[in-house]
Amino acid sequence: MPKHKLEPILQTKLNQLYACLHAYEKVIVAFSGGVDSTFLAEAAQHALGNNALAVTAISDSYPIREMQAAQDIAKQIGIRFETVHTEELELEGYASNPTNRCFFCKTELFDKLSPIAEKYDVGTIIYGAIPDDVGDHRPGMDAAKGMGIQAPLIDVDLTKAEIREISKVWELPTWDKPAFACLSSRFPYGMRITRELLRQVDAAEQFLYDLGIRQFRVRHHGDLARIELEAEEISRMLAKTVRHDISTYFKTLGYMHVALDLQGYRSGSLNEGVTIS
Repeated sequence: MPKHKLEPILQTKLNQLYACLHAYEKVIVAFSGGVDSTFLAEAAQHALGNNALAVTAISDSYPIREMQAAQDIAKQIGIRFETVHTEELELEGYASNPTNRCFFCKTELFDKLSPIAEKYDVGTIIYGAIPDDVGDHRPGMDAAKGMGIQAPLIDVDLTKAEIREISKVWELPTWDKPAFACLSSRFPYGMRITRELLRQVDAAEQFLYDLGIRQFRVRHHGDLARIELEAEEISRMLAKTVRHDISTYFKTLGYMHVALDLQGYRSGSLNEGVTIS
């Protein structure tokens, strides 16, 4: 880990995080390879060494490219790494896609991590929830809290911006990684989620990724794909050749119509207009 100096407030929070991790003694990190879980895994590896284990869940809602990236990042960090298969699609509460879908996803994840914790005599499972998430619609956090899963980044009040800043100093490849959510978040609530539909969306998003677009979502509305992009990418998308290539490929996937959302990319756009109880 590079030894560049951090701002005093960041160093104080980092020291608090190390103290928190030391108190756990042994941890399993629920590791997606995203900004927050990568930072947490790096911190756990630094604080606990071989007493930290990163576990990545493989499921239909997790793109292959993200799985491969997680393995590469874990190797770079040097943390012990394992994978586990989750089967959230077998749960009606998940597949039917209610507004609390994420509750069932996180429950399934932590259910699968518990036997691994028992196997290695690990008393604490941690995950990368951050203060920015508090107060938002996050039913997965309710599941974690109910199952005794710890969120040390919340405990020491490390925000997304601060995590990115420290990650940059640490030269983690995720310091500027775009936000990512599971593929199931591409479907309007109430639309049943199937493996076939997840693969369809994954293939569509992989095509955009291969075009070099960084932050995007393909929202699935039956035979219509609604593409969300950041503002600077919208003008590029309007180029005739790019429009033609995307539209042609998406139609091979089964989409009859391909639309560009002029409001651009925004996290959780499918929550708009939905009453969350």
